Amino acid sequence: MTEATIVDSHCHLDFPDFDEERDEVIARAIAAGVTRMVTICTKLRLEPQVRAIAERYDAVYYAAGTHPMSAADEPLATVDELVALAQHPKFVGIGESGLDYHYTADSAAIQQDSLRVHIAAARETKLPLIIHARAADDDMAQILSDEMKNGSYACVMHCFSSGAALAKTALDLGFYLSMSGIAAFPKSHELREIFAAAPVDRILVETDSPYLAPPPFRGKRNEPAYTAHTAKVGAEVFGLSYEEFARQTTANFDRLFWKAAG
Repeated sequence: MTEATIVDSHCHLDFPDFDEERDEVIARAIAAGVTRMVTICTKLRLEPQVRAIAERYDAVYYAAGTHPMSAADEPLATVDELVALAQHPKFVGIGESGLDYHYTADSAAIQQDSLRVHIAAARETKLPLIIHARAADDDMAQILSDEMKNGSYACVMHCFSSGAALAKTALDLGFYLSMSGIAAFPKSHELREIFAAAPVDRILVETDSPYLAPPPFRGKRNEPAYTAHTAKVGAEVFGLSYEEFARQTTANFDRLFWKAAG
């Protein structure tokens, strides 16, 4: 039986790591059964380059926002700006946005302002918000919950590696958790337990490439073809066959990223 196809819900194909062989990287992904990829723009001034990649490759879609680690150095996005970008047929999500206090805690206030703008744009466009959360669990849970009172919106906690409390808040709000190569690292037992406690119909998989390559490629450049290695671990976490898990996470992706639905 052939392995089911799968989706890389979050990668960075515009990064210079891929400049020399982008065609080959995408071809390898498709050969590995990764039939769709969402490439993420992290600075809005780079949106034209990211859009061009999505326009060039049938299998690639894109999202755009201001990454929290860049929030202090980039102009504050506006809701109107994000809504206008969302008119493109291959623009499928808002972000990544969020909070990162690990390296950039000094810009917490502007990160929070930026996050609220992105939430408002997600609410208006009905596109999923793509959240980056690091070392900011309490503030993240508070803002996501508070903003839901202003009107519902959809969301994925990309590359989820936070604590169980934030996972519960996100799931209670109806959000999705995305499993990256971190979940496949041998020492990530607690993270795998958090995923195992979540409903399987709320799980996505991603590479976040070129970062966070799963075993057996850990420490090397990650690429979308490696989604399958994380998904194999995900299947074990949920007690499913690879094919079942691939089908389930693909159905989840189609539900959340409705503009890219297969």
